[in-house]
Amino acid sequence: MPIYEYRCGKCEKHFDATQSVHARAEDTVCPHCHAQNATRLLSTCATQVKGTKKTGFAEMKAYNMLDERMDKFAKLPPLMGKRAAPDKAPPFDPSTGGTTEN
Repeated sequence: MPIYEYRCGKCEKHFDATQSVHARAEDTVCPHCHAQNATRLLSTCATQVKGTKKTGFAEMKAYNMLDERMDKFAKLPPLMGKRAAPDKAPPFDPSTGGTTEN
């Protein structure tokens, strides 16, 4: 169960309470003055991420894979031939409805 920090609305003292995540802040009783007027505070926390689940790791891995592929493509020989240009179509003759042959 998490530990929550509270500030009493009546006596203005700070206190901690171990509660369920479903507990409401309005129902929390101050241990100093026993008033039911507490406000939940945002507390700081520190985390440390280890391993391959770091933020941005997948993007870094993808960029590294892209760099490796581009290095492999750079080692390929250049293209030897060019694509042949398509033949020109014969001119269209509107009187016959088709093309003219020479």
